Amino acid sequence: MNDTPAPVRTIEESPAYWRVLFDNPPLNVVDRAVFEGLQDLLARMDASPDLRVVVFESANPDFYLAHFDMSGRSAGITRTAGPTGLTTPTDTFVRLSRSPVVSIAKIRGRARGVGSEFALACDMRFVSRETAILGQPEVGAGVIPGGGGTERLPLLTGRGRALEIILGADDFDGDTAERYGYVNRSLPDSELDAFVDTLARRIASFDRRPVEAAKNLVNQVSLPPVDRLLDGRDAFAAALTWPETQQRVAALFKRGMQQEGDLENRFGAHLPHLLDE
Repeated sequence: MNDTPAPVRTIEESPAYWRVLFDNPPLNVVDRAVFEGLQDLLARMDASPDLRVVVFESANPDFYLAHFDMSGRSAGITRTAGPTGLTTPTDTFVRLSRSPVVSIAKIRGRARGVGSEFALACDMRFVSRETAILGQPEVGAGVIPGGGGTERLPLLTGRGRALEIILGADDFDGDTAERYGYVNRSLPDSELDAFVDTLARRIASFDRRPVEAAKNLVNQVSLPPVDRLLDGRDAFAAALTWPETQQRVAALFKRGMQQEGDLENRFGAHLPHLLDE
């Protein structure tokens, strides 16, 4: 078993099965360091021919991945290209979805914005019934999803429910997310680890070639084209320049965004009243 440093920590259960822990205190905000950790991980995955499956989980039971770092300190990654030539966030999610390695998101706590979009880029999503909260709150914050939410969600949930999730910008519990097709299953928290571990070990026991071939065929009929992902990315970048967006982002920080507290715990509940005095 090998451990690598936070904020993206890899635990090699076997050559065929790895677990990855997000550990970026205090809230697992998705910043430059998280994306750099994921880029390093993807390079290791590409160089590991025995690897079949990776399970992504959080060291923080309350926050799986909170959302993108809106402080401005991580803005450079949106202009830096990854190995595909796409900018780092888009490159990361496209490579994860297209990887021959199966990716499973095991979610406890909050996965909002780009945290939700990371989970959508994984091949499967399993969540804790008691603690999981998912959402795409961008519209309520004055922007739009820029990491694939508008492209991947309709393929999973259908148009109407995708619009409810994105335009409503509210939080969704695990059972509702399962009913909508947002996630594979919502499981009692006490059963989540064993279920995902059993599935991962089962997949890891199979030969890589049929696993890779089957995933590739499913990808051909279920992944959004890259040009559509680029449209979303560009629209997100444009929205950040809008005056009304800057007003809402400033209000979010005034209320405690990226700090422990009620705003991050109940993000969706704050959005309709964000500009109230």
